[in-house]
Amino acid sequence: MSRPLGNARLRAARQAAGYRSQQDLADALTARGLSVSARQVRRWESADPPVPYPDVQRVLVDLLGVASIEDLGFTAAQPVGAGRVLRTPPGAPIAVPNAAQPASAASAFAAVTRAHRRLYWTVAPATLHPSVVAHTALGAALVPATSGVIRRTVAAALAESYLLAGRIEFFDLTEPGRARETWLRALQAAGDADDALLGAAILAHNAFVPGWAGDRAGAGERMAMARTAARRGPASAELLAWLDAVEAECETRCGNTRAALNLIGHAEDVLAAGGDERSPEWLDWFSPVRLAAFKGNTQLRAGHLPQSRETLLGVLEALPPDADKQRTVVLGDLAAVEAAAGRPEAACEYAVRALDLLETHWYATGMERVRAVRRELAPWQGEPCVRDLDDRLYSWGAMLSALAN
Repeated sequence: MSRPLGNARLRAARQAAGYRSQQDLADALTARGLSVSARQVRRWESADPPVPYPDVQRVLVDLLGVASIEDLGFTAAQPVGAGRVLRTPPGAPIAVPNAAQPASAASAFAAVTRAHRRLYWTVAPATLHPSVVAHTALGAALVPATSGVIRRTVAAALAESYLLAGRIEFFDLTEPGRARETWLRALQAAGDADDALLGAAILAHNAFVPGWAGDRAGAGERMAMARTAARRGPASAELLAWLDAVEAECETRCGNTRAALNLIGHAEDVLAAGGDERSPEWLDWFSPVRLAAFKGNTQLRAGHLPQSRETLLGVLEALPPDADKQRTVVLGDLAAVEAAAGRPEAACEYAVRALDLLETHWYATGMERVRAVRRELAPWQGEPCVRDLDDRLYSWGAMLSALAN
């Protein structure tokens, strides 16, 4: 028999916030002037947790970065003092519990999650995101109305939907703070589903937030959590290689290209060795060609320009037809290679090709690459090719977006 999950929401929120042990969280609460022991935290993470006092609730919500105490697995009605509870504010909508849901509800909910996953590659992010968020609201309402296998099925689909919403927020809409909150909810849902592999994927995505900000320690901590979750899988070769690729990108962003190239080399070995485990169907954002795209960018950052050019041209040739988002990133990296090699005309040609795709397949990460190339082209400011690029790059909307970000 599997061990009880306990209060998976609080445990997931604690780990995502960087408190590895129950004692760590107790120490953080004590530092805020509260008298809380590790034993008390252990009780909160049990299967039948007592409700914290209101002053503790406020600090818990703040420390763990959630919207409300309910997000930490506690009941909606919370004690304030003897005989008193916090109730729904006047004028707020009354939440009516859903009737117990059958297995068909779980399969229907999961089918929409799968459809959103496929639509991500072709539908504009600003169009798809509201639909995904609305779907997560439905899932959050369905989970309490299910139990057993049906509950785990709904919770796993909900976790994947939260993961997708966070991916759109981080990679497409450039909202890392919002993505972090969404991925925290994803981790809570993965805990409800007891899905270790999905938890590993969510934790690795969380590593992008500190990694892209240059916080190597923060990214490393989240990757350690992700790898720990993956060991509970068992994980496929593709998932393990992707974890290497994520850590490599974080190391690259933090300026550690040697460590990043070693990780990519290990990922290539893992893929070559293969394995008996099948990859989860949601792992549709990774493949050998996408690993090569990681490699080409790292080679560029390391100053290995001929190798980067060769790698990226191979990626451009091998990308599938529906990979236009990734194609904008590769074109941006090729433009950066040519700029670093002192070839502004070739750099501008690749950058314009990326802009052509961005007009129909917006991807904030791709636009970030093009803007970075334009900064590298400053020595050739007066060249006709750079002026032509500026005419394409700096429309009214693009200038407003650049200043806003």
